[in-house]
Amino acid sequence: MPAKKRDYYEVLGVDKNGTKEQIAEAYRKSALKYHPDRNPNDKEAEEKFKEATEAYEVLTDSEKREQYDQFGHLGPEAGLSGFGFDFDINDAFRVFRRDFGGLDNIFELFMNNSRRGGRGTGFDIFGDMSGRGRTRPLSGEDIKYQFNITLEDAVEGMTTELDIPRLEICPECKGSRTEPGSEAITCPVCDGSGQQKQVRQMGFTQFISVTTCGKCHGEGRIIKDPCKECDGEGRVRKVNKISIKIPPGVDSGAHLRIRNKGHDGFNNGPPGNLYVVILVSEHEFFERRNNDIFCEIPITFTQATLGARIKAPTLKGSANMKIPSGTQTNTIFRLKGKGVPDIEGGGNGDQYIKVIIKTPKKVTKRMRSLLNELEKEEKAVGLKDRILKKLRK
Repeated sequence: MPAKKRDYYEVLGVDKNGTKEQIAEAYRKSALKYHPDRNPNDKEAEEKFKEATEAYEVLTDSEKREQYDQFGHLGPEAGLSGFGFDFDINDAFRVFRRDFGGLDNIFELFMNNSRRGGRGTGFDIFGDMSGRGRTRPLSGEDIKYQFNITLEDAVEGMTTELDIPRLEICPECKGSRTEPGSEAITCPVCDGSGQQKQVRQMGFTQFISVTTCGKCHGEGRIIKDPCKECDGEGRVRKVNKISIKIPPGVDSGAHLRIRNKGHDGFNNGPPGNLYVVILVSEHEFFERRNNDIFCEIPITFTQATLGARIKAPTLKGSANMKIPSGTQTNTIFRLKGKGVPDIEGGGNGDQYIKVIIKTPKKVTKRMRSLLNELEKEEKAVGLKDRILKKLRK
């Protein structure tokens, strides 16, 4: 049985009313402490890094944070919202690189080393990281794709194919970005390290910061002869057919995650993920509220007065419904189980039907004669007087 997830705010040590900036700062400190590059072969640190990144990914996204504050971990366990559901270490690396670029891009006072004679302190970041940025596998970016469906499709569920444009590794240069047969040259500024080191002296304290090389942008090499197939980008745009299954009961705004169907990564890095955002179109007759369906149907005066059995429209055809005699306009009837299936398998919602008594605009001579007879009968039994008396109260 999987371990129970900790509260995301507790993981980062922030208040539930914390700002995005406070959340990002708390995550930065936690990520630097537990990052696998600083804790090689430490499974516990890797889990804490993943846990902190998952919390950061949710709490800095307004929509995901609102869902989490309302439903907690129940929302992602439905498998739709995308956060907290099967979040692995590759997802954690992807988020960290997306927002921070890597360890080498963060200035942090890290090591306190006593200088000779004990007079002063030297601060470095993470030691020698030469070449790490240009050889390490880089995950591909995620793709977000909006898909419109009808209310009927949302209720029934469906399987369909989508044409998804994505970036794939160039088949000519295999992602190297250089024309086949040519090679990139070592960056003369950083000598292939991809980094530039700056040293600042303040009294007896030495500050050393490592930043990405501005010449090669951290790659450590410069491409003189770019690949003609991809224009030196390393990836080409293709359209893939992706089959997706939309579960019954899905609602507008749900995110379906299809793993590894995002853009290709570099240096054998894993692809990103595809997030399909479901948008359910409004229906001309039915209205959905959570798992219940609402609608209005007209009935005649005689049906309301005498009672009747009618065919009521539902999302799956029609259903028999009894109108009791003496039914008043705006009366609401419930059809149990005729609503939307619960996404978590908790049964169906209900359908609520409001009946509206419609007065005929055109009256035939025969109808007028019968109505006159009805009016006389109403006077005879004092119905009109009883109605007026009730209204005065």
